[in-house]
Amino acid sequence: MSVVITQRLSTNKKKYWYYLEWGKHAGERMSAGVFTFVNPENLIQRNHNKESLAILESKKSKLVLEMQSKGTTYVPAHRMRQDFLAFYKEFVDQNSKRGNRHLICSYFNFQKFIGKKEILCSEINPHICEKFRQYLLENLHGETPANYFSRFKKIIKAAYREGYFYENPTEFLASRTNKNFYVKEILTAEEYKLLLKTSCKNYEIQKAFVFSLYTGIRWVDVKNMTWASIQDRSGTFKFCQQKTNVQLERPLHEIARHLLGERKEGLLFKLPTLNGANKLLKEWCRQAGVEKHITWHCARHSFSVLLQDSGVDLATVAGMLGHTSTKYVMKTYQRYQESNGREAILNLPTLEHEQEAKVIRMKFK
Repeated sequence: MSVVITQRLSTNKKKYWYYLEWGKHAGERMSAGVFTFVNPENLIQRNHNKESLAILESKKSKLVLEMQSKGTTYVPAHRMRQDFLAFYKEFVDQNSKRGNRHLICSYFNFQKFIGKKEILCSEINPHICEKFRQYLLENLHGETPANYFSRFKKIIKAAYREGYFYENPTEFLASRTNKNFYVKEILTAEEYKLLLKTSCKNYEIQKAFVFSLYTGIRWVDVKNMTWASIQDRSGTFKFCQQKTNVQLERPLHEIARHLLGERKEGLLFKLPTLNGANKLLKEWCRQAGVEKHITWHCARHSFSVLLQDSGVDLATVAGMLGHTSTKYVMKTYQRYQESNGREAILNLPTLEHEQEAKVIRMKFK
């Protein structure tokens, strides 16, 4: 298969732009990203033309090698010398989806793992891939290591298909979850009341966190929610989840309605960064006597658990959280409550008469 260099005159007719073609069908031509001056006016432009033509020949030669190596285990040397991290970043930019952070987070974790700004494709081997998997397992919890490593494997597979590796270095490496799940704290009904009675240094944070406690919505949705979402007449609010891009409509608890006050325009709450909000939240909890490690996301967990404890069915809880099924609610948003355990124990069979109980005690004495 031959590669032909073609040129096109620019609209101002001062430059030639060059292309590499190997057929007449769609996808069989690519821009070389090289131009020359039609009528060079000085030595600089003449030298530019000379060097541009040399670069063009080099690009053509590399493309020919890549085409010839297809279907073989050979990888051209220039491919092996390319920066894998740059390929990774380009793939992330082109394939990231709104609300799905696994791909971009896998990139940032790999960059942190290697500890440098570039790594050649020739340096990526099964050993370093296995070490990256272990790094994720040691630093992240639950299903997150598996999610990030599976995205990493996807990148590797794409690079392998495009001829950057002799073989797929992750072919025999499975994604693994970290069984040591980090369980977020939740607030009990009594702790809800303690926070309501205690003033926070930042009133906007207090209002927004209480709003999350009574709606179960995420930080990103609270921070960006506007007054246009609040339906005064129906006592509900409508919004589009930024993580899933799903439109939801929910009723507002009377406490949530009360703290909003009179209707205004713009954002519902004026909030700082998440880190700043969590620092003030920590201090507020301490002053209220809540001795737990509470972050903003704990509001969502607390909302779910308290609904379940009050007898709300899982399908309704899942719908209130914006999930399409109960699977994630059962796995992530359920907690063992000691008070529930005590109540469950009391429901076990007992002896109604003291005489029967006495006989049992004597028997097992």
